[in-house]
Formats: sequence, structure tokens, C-alpha cells
Amino acid sequence: MNVYEETQYILHKYKIQANKSLGQNFLIDDNVVEEIINSSRISKEDLIIEIGPGLGVLTNRLLQEAKYIIAVELDKRMVNILQDRFANNIDNKQLEIINDDILKVDLEKMIEEKKPNIKHVKIVANLPYYISTPIIMKLLENRLSIDEIIVMVQKEVAERLTAKTGSRTAGAITYAVEYYAQAESIIEVPKESFIPSPKVESEVIRLKVRQQPQIIVKDEKLLFNIIQKSFMQRRKTLSNALINNQVIHDKSKIEEMWNVLGLNNNIRGESLTLEQFGKIADYIYDFKI
Repeated sequence: MNVYEETQYILHKYKIQANKSLGQNFLIDDNVVEEIINSSRISKEDLIIEIGPGLGVLTNRLLQEAKYIIAVELDKRMVNILQDRFANNIDNKQLEIINDDILKVDLEKMIEEKKPNIKHVKIVANLPYYISTPIIMKLLENRLSIDEIIVMVQKEVAERLTAKTGSRTAGAITYAVEYYAQAESIIEVPKESFIPSPKVESEVIRLKVRQQPQIIVKDEKLLFNIIQKSFMQRRKTLSNALINNQVIHDKSKIEEMWNVLGLNNNIRGESLTLEQFGKIADYIYDFKI
């Protein structure tokens, strides 16, 4: 039975449909499932955290590869199906199902409980598109004991996450991702790979989490505030964006800062590298301008 047939069978058996409010689109493409599994490079010593497992199509393959799976699912209907499908895996402690919102779950506690018996921790998931960015940022900002994040997201979001900083496709989130991880695209996924078909194309990406941030700054919160404000008004010069958003309070010293840092006073945030943003943040921190 292929993934499409399996999905149709489960939907018919449990008499359910996708919940649009939860962004549910069920993956039915065997090739994509295998590409996710292969790119995840899972071993029998790994703990996999799956977010939004839905009907368990990906879960079924993950159970063949990993030592432990923690599946976090918000929809109680899906939880009931998963408990029914994988009762044996639950009984032998290979699979744990959490019926909760991933943004509220204490993942670090769950990881710590498994740590003595595992080698790597990876997130592998087909994320709900309406909340994919907050999920990814929670995973990175909380500095969880995670080695890799392999997720399917909306193609437009994937392009931002994997863009080069300083390029036209980059956004504020591009810099945040580079700070915490190395990002790469794995495979583009057409709409027809799901039922119901979403309105957008999808993409699987991998984030290899850094053990240390890409750059060291004196005030991390200030760094991300500067980046965020520069992209809120990306058509304005960085000088104007920082002054208008009250990141800089002493206008008279901003030209001096550009001279010291060797930057043009008409520069826009979108053309800067993460390292350059770091130098700006440290200068503002040191001189309280």
C-alpha cells in the first residue's frame, strides 16, 4: 500500500477530513516521504521529535529508523488515530504522543529524560504553515539540545530561511537563522503531493544547529532589535530606520559611527551581513548612542 492509498484508507476508516483551521494538508507522495527520511540521516541511537504528525504517514517511517519518537499533535482526532495505529510502539516505549500545542511544550525536559540513551536529537516534521515561523524560532531561540531540524514549510518561507544574508531575498528571519544554524534547501514539493492540495508550493529544508552562535555580540537582544527595525522600514536608510524606531537616540553621533565602522551613511539594512550588524550592535552598546 503506497502513501496515497494508506491516507485514503485512514481517512475513510475514521471518517475524518483535514481541519483547515489547523493548516492540515496530508502528505501523499512516497518520494517526498523517502527524501525526508534519507536527508534526516537517522540512526538507531537518535531521538526524533515530530511536530504535527497528523495521520502518522511520516511517523510510520520514522519508527523504522529511530530509537525514540516524541510526536506532538494538537488535534485530538489525530492523537486517537496515532494511538490506535501505533499501540505496540507506544507499549514498548519507542513512541510517545503528546496532545498539546508545540509552542507550549517543554521540549528540553523531554529531551533530558531521554538523553542517557540517545546520541542525537532531531526535529523532523511537516509543519503547519500558519505557524511554521514561530515554531522554528522557538526551537532555535530556546537553545534546545537539538542537532538538526528537517522540516517542510511553505516555499516562500523556505526561501527566506535559506537565503544569503545581504541578498534581496533575505529578511529579518534570515539573519536570525544564520545566527543559530546553517540552513540549506533539500527538495521542492509540489501542491499535488498533498490532500487537500494547499494553495502554495512547499519545500523541505534542513537547519544544522550551531553549538555556538555564528557571531559573538555584547547584547543579543539589541542585535535582533536592530535587524528587525531595519527590515520594518527596508526602503529607508538604516540611519533613518534606527532613528525613527528610537534604537539610536543621539542623531549627531550616527555619522561618526558609520565612519568608524567603514560603512556608507546611506546604507540599507538589507545589504548588510550578519557580521556587520553585529559590529553596529556592539558600537551602539559601547557608546550608548
